[in-house]
Amino acid sequence: MRKDPFERLGLDREILTVSQLNNRARLLLEDVFPSTWVEGEISNLARPASGHIYFTLKDQQAQVKCALFRQNALRVRQSLKDGMAVKVRGKVSLFEGRGDYQLILDTVEPAGDGALRAAFEALKTKLDAEGLFSAERKSLLPTHPRRIGIVSSPTGAVIRDIISVFRRRAPQVELTLVPTAVQGRDATGQIVRALKVADAQGFDALILARGGGSLEDLWCFNEEVVARAIDACVTPIVSAVGHETDVSIADFVADVRAPTPSAAAELLAPHSADLAQRLDGLERRLILFMRQRLQRDALRLEGFKRRLRHPGERLLQQSQRVDDLEQRLVRAIDRRLYERHERLARLDTRLGAQHPGRTLSLYRQRLEHLQQRLPRVMQDALKSRSQQLLGLVQTLNVVSPLATLGRGYSILLDEKGRAVRAASQTQPGQRLRAKLGDGELDVRVEDNHLTPTTLSLLD
Repeated sequence: MRKDPFERLGLDREILTVSQLNNRARLLLEDVFPSTWVEGEISNLARPASGHIYFTLKDQQAQVKCALFRQNALRVRQSLKDGMAVKVRGKVSLFEGRGDYQLILDTVEPAGDGALRAAFEALKTKLDAEGLFSAERKSLLPTHPRRIGIVSSPTGAVIRDIISVFRRRAPQVELTLVPTAVQGRDATGQIVRALKVADAQGFDALILARGGGSLEDLWCFNEEVVARAIDACVTPIVSAVGHETDVSIADFVADVRAPTPSAAAELLAPHSADLAQRLDGLERRLILFMRQRLQRDALRLEGFKRRLRHPGERLLQQSQRVDDLEQRLVRAIDRRLYERHERLARLDTRLGAQHPGRTLSLYRQRLEHLQQRLPRVMQDALKSRSQQLLGLVQTLNVVSPLATLGRGYSILLDEKGRAVRAASQTQPGQRLRAKLGDGELDVRVEDNHLTPTTLSLLD
C-alpha cells in the first residue's frame, strides 16, 4: 500500500536551506494533489511573450495562483479574460523561486452550470443528513438473479448495450423493460411511476440506466422525488446514469453505482459455468497480485522520478521564473523612469532658480546701488572725519604744552633733556636750557635757595 506522504516529514533536527524546503514542499503538494478540479473566477490575467498564461482563480473567500503553460494554453478554445467563471484541472504545486503555492493547469473549461451545481450540493447535503446515503440502508445484489427489471428509455443505445451484455454473459436471465422518459420536463414523474411499477413486480434486481449528457440533461436524476422513490424501493437497484465522470443524486441513493449501463449489466450477469467462476477468481487474484506489484513498482518508480527531475519540468520552472523576472524588470524600469523624470523636474526647477543670468542681474542691480551710494557715503565719511579732526586739533591745542608756553610759561631742561620740576633737582651753578613759547634760552642756576652758596665773582 502507498504510504501517507506526510510520514516522510520526519526531519528531526535536520537543517534545510530555503531551496530544499521549497523543493520538499512542492514534492509533497504534487504527491497529495496529483490532479484536481477547481472552480472559480479569473482575475489578474497575464500573457507574457513566452506564450504561458498566468492568472488568479478566486471565489468570495479565497484565491489561488494558476499557471497554464504554452503547450496546454494552445488547447484552450475559449478566450480567457478577467471575471470569467471557469473550471480548471491541474496539480497543486509550488513555484520554488518565490515560494508561491499554485496550480499547474492542463485543462480550462467555462463553468456555466453554477446554479445547478449549487442546487445539487444543497440536495446532496440534505439527503445525506437524513441518512439516505448510509451503508446500512444499502441492499446486497443477488448472486444469481433470474429476473431483472430495466428502468430506462426504450430507444437509444443504452437498452441495446444492456441486452448485449446479458446475451453474452448470462442469456438465461429474463430481462423486462419498464419504459420511461429519461430527459425532459415529464421525465421526473415518469421515472417515479416506473420505479413503483418495477418494484411491485418482484424482480431480483433493477437497473436504472441512462446514457451520458450534460448536467441539465441528467437533471431529472437529481430531483428529490426520484431520490426518495429509489430509497423506497425494496428491490436492490443499480444506478447507471451517464458516463464514468457523471455523478447524480440517484447514484448516492441507489444500492450500487455502476460507471456505465454496460457495467451495471456485468454486475448482475452471473457466470454460466464453474470454470468461468474459477477463471474469474484466478483472474481477480492475478489482477490483485499484479496491482500490488505495480503499486510497489510505481512507488519505487516515483521515488526515482522525484530524485531524477525531468528536463521539461525544470525548463517549465525556469520559464516561469523568466516570466516572473521579466514582469519584475518591466515594473522596475517603469518605476526607475518615473523616479528619474521626477528628479529631472526637480533639478530643472533648482537650475532655473540658480541660473547665472539671474545671479548676474542681482549682482548688477546691487553694483548700481552701491555705485550710487559710494559718493554719498564718501562725502559723509570725509565730512565726519574732518569734524572729528577739527575737534581733536582743538583738544590738542588745549592740552598742548606749547599753548602753555604761549601764555608766558617756560620749561627748564637739564643737560640730559629732562624737565626740571623741583628746585631740589638743580645745583647752584648748573647749566639749564629754558624752552619758551618762542625760542630757547641757556641759563645758569645762581641759587636754588636750598643751601648757602658762594659764587665766584670771576664766573
